[in-house]
Amino acid sequence: MLPRFSKTCSDVKRVESIDVVRGLAMVVMALDHTRDLFHIPGLDQNPTDLATTSPAIFFTRFFTHFCAPTFVFLAGTSAFLSLKKTGDIRANRLFLIKRGLWLLLLEFTVVTFGIWFDVGFHTFLFQVIAAIGFGFILLGFCLRLSPGIIASIGFSLILIQTILPFVPVPEGPLKTSIGLLFFPNFFALGSHSLVYAYPILSWTAILFLGFGTARLFTNPGYQSRLLGIGSALLAAFVLLRFFDIGDIAAWSLQKDVVFTAMSFLNVTKYPPTLSFCLLTLGVMFVLLWLAEKANGSVTSVFRTFGKVPLFYYLVHWYVIHIALLSLLFVQGVPLERMDFTGMRFGRPVAMQSGVSLVWVYVIWIAVVALLYLPCKRYAAHKASRSSGWLRYL
Repeated sequence: MLPRFSKTCSDVKRVESIDVVRGLAMVVMALDHTRDLFHIPGLDQNPTDLATTSPAIFFTRFFTHFCAPTFVFLAGTSAFLSLKKTGDIRANRLFLIKRGLWLLLLEFTVVTFGIWFDVGFHTFLFQVIAAIGFGFILLGFCLRLSPGIIASIGFSLILIQTILPFVPVPEGPLKTSIGLLFFPNFFALGSHSLVYAYPILSWTAILFLGFGTARLFTNPGYQSRLLGIGSALLAAFVLLRFFDIGDIAAWSLQKDVVFTAMSFLNVTKYPPTLSFCLLTLGVMFVLLWLAEKANGSVTSVFRTFGKVPLFYYLVHWYVIHIALLSLLFVQGVPLERMDFTGMRFGRPVAMQSGVSLVWVYVIWIAVVALLYLPCKRYAAHKASRSSGWLRYL
């Protein structure tokens, strides 16, 4: 059965709450990247390792877990609303494939350099932009399937990748192929390397869910359903997590209530398990419900960022990294001591650099404030010229 997109549906309006929540995710994402680059022990410490972390560091990282799944899910949602508005499957398929290829190119050029500032491109990072790119390409080939089937495919992929770690698979081509589709990895390529952080099908699953369930936003009175969906997802998370179902890592009682809560919430992002998706997407739906009710200066700021997410994403890496280099110069690190080849962002080896967590938050707020005006101007420029190459940025 083909989806009913044969007629143009130009009455589909932009859903402002999607922009608000996507913008919030982008803002919080910048906190995670600021911590990665600036925090004193950030290069060597796993913020979710309960044996070495602190509550402040753990929750700084934990709250940023919501960004990628929200970003990816709403990318799928926006793709559906765009298709619903035009009704042209062929044109939307071509656009999704072309944009997917464009995102892959950006990931391995503009984004890669912005992250590492390494002119030799010794390290390539396959993460959220590339994952969305692949997701768009695969979605483009699936557009003639009904939204319900696409959502079912997405949910099935999440279940498969959650179960796979517990299935004994013998060494060989099959295990290698499955690993490439569902699990992170690191590949040495001579003097270069690829950090495969966002497996293709794991994140395509979330994008497919966003596309397949987006019909919700075309129904009258959808606002009242957002809280119910979010609450149901969070309740399912609590129930499954309590019985250690749906995640690779089990939780356990710790030395106190705070660390026990941290253990309970410490679900697996790489790859995103069922528990991770229930928790993060549940919170996303609650935030969408709140965004429908809020209308003030703060939501206006988030909405601005949410209207130009790719522009924000590209620029924020360069702003954060230039700020880091400025700090290193202030801290007396000479250029020849800066390491750009070992996934250190320029941070020197065997030399103190970086700032405390409090200053990470200060720098993060400054970065977001600095990005607001360029994003606002670009959003206005893009809105006045809705066609052409601007659709891809």
